[in-house]
Amino acid sequence: MMAQRVKHSKIKNTGILFELLSRQITVDVMNNNDKSKSVELLKKFFNEKTELGKENQLYQVLLKENYNSSHRAEKLLDVVLKSREKLQNKKLRNEKYNLIKEIKENYKVEDFFNVRIPNFKVYASIYKKFLTETTPVFDPVDEVDSTFSIVEHITRNKVKPKNTDSKVISEFKKEDKDLRLLSYQLMVDNFNGKYKNLNSMQRNLLKEYVNNISNTNSLREFINTEVVKIKQILNKILPRVTDNITKIKLTEAIKQTTNLSKGKIVKDKQVVALMRYYELIKELHNVTG
Repeated sequence: MMAQRVKHSKIKNTGILFELLSRQITVDVMNNNDKSKSVELLKKFFNEKTELGKENQLYQVLLKENYNSSHRAEKLLDVVLKSREKLQNKKLRNEKYNLIKEIKENYKVEDFFNVRIPNFKVYASIYKKFLTETTPVFDPVDEVDSTFSIVEHITRNKVKPKNTDSKVISEFKKEDKDLRLLSYQLMVDNFNGKYKNLNSMQRNLLKEYVNNISNTNSLREFINTEVVKIKQILNKILPRVTDNITKIKLTEAIKQTTNLSKGKIVKDKQVVALMRYYELIKELHNVTG
């Protein structure tokens, strides 16, 4: 029997499915969709009790860990593959089938999957390695290539490249990671009921954040301008606050706005903090009139 190459399927890649659903949450929030179907799908299919959730955890280990030696990276890969063997493949296939079915029912498939994925080759290599565990005959050359791609990713050099093109790509990847973190943070906040109804300022901030993923200077300028605005608004509201304790807390909150302007690159924490300042302004307007 001839060896066969394991074909990668973007639509069946657990790590990519999780990534795309996480991104879709941000899109849904931007479109003022408070009941994002993606949140529901993530909770339903990627929890700790599902096989999809367990496999995704293994994807995340290989995607996020960073070692300084190939030997350690190979050991990590071996441990992950052994953990992968413990998953129930039939149950995993059924969960994946049902997830894809629900994605097709709620989103336009062409648009949903037509997204650039950073480290796509690594995602594909992990998919192939996991699949070879259940494939009787496979191409050894293909398996070695997949192994090398994963090990190379885990042992990647964290030092910033000096050439301009590489620096731009590095910044893009960094911002893209922050976007995922922001999506997750907003998802958590939505569960807590903090952002049930995003106002125009909050939606505008999200749009600026997403539209300027690769333009860090433009986003920083926008944030700095917004910080000046919210300080002016809060300083106008301050004299109308009658409760002394609230006035002290608000004064401290105004001082803390300087933290939003720190650093050349806007971090997800700063964006989330600015979202909360907008929420604070909305609540204060409701109370003070």
